[in-house]
Amino acid sequence: MRTLAEMLEDEWYQVRYSGELPEIALNSSLYFLTGDKNGPEIVLDEAQILHLKHAARDRFQEIILRDLTPENCGRSIYRGLKRAMENWRRYEVFCSRQGLSAEDFRPQAADGLKRFLEAESASRGGGNKFNCSFAELLQFVKTLGLPDRLARPLCSSCHG
Repeated sequence: MRTLAEMLEDEWYQVRYSGELPEIALNSSLYFLTGDKNGPEIVLDEAQILHLKHAARDRFQEIILRDLTPENCGRSIYRGLKRAMENWRRYEVFCSRQGLSAEDFRPQAADGLKRFLEAESASRGGGNKFNCSFAELLQFVKTLGLPDRLARPLCSSCHG
């Protein structure tokens, strides 16, 4: 029989490398560990629950940064700027629900967006389009605390 530490580590791994919806993976893991008749039906302490929450938080951060990394454009892992915006919104909601702070990650996300916009501004020759409207881009820039002047040169690259 597996130890509690082994079960927690397995579930941590499932959450941390869960794909696009880490909050669902977290809830599935918590249910499996504590409430599923086919699971171990254990009682987790706050530190164990927090360990799993941090795995989901870290996964959210990773997928946001993935879509703010200019080198990922054109690769199969890249989902687009609009997906980064949506994942940021999900991340904030997740953090609020789980009693975690989204603020610790905001500077890193802002830096990622800044580098993305600078790279896109330098490389745009016209014709390429962002998968978001300029209004959505401006809102995301402001949400992350960046000056809107970073987005202005890209106005024609946005649809809508």
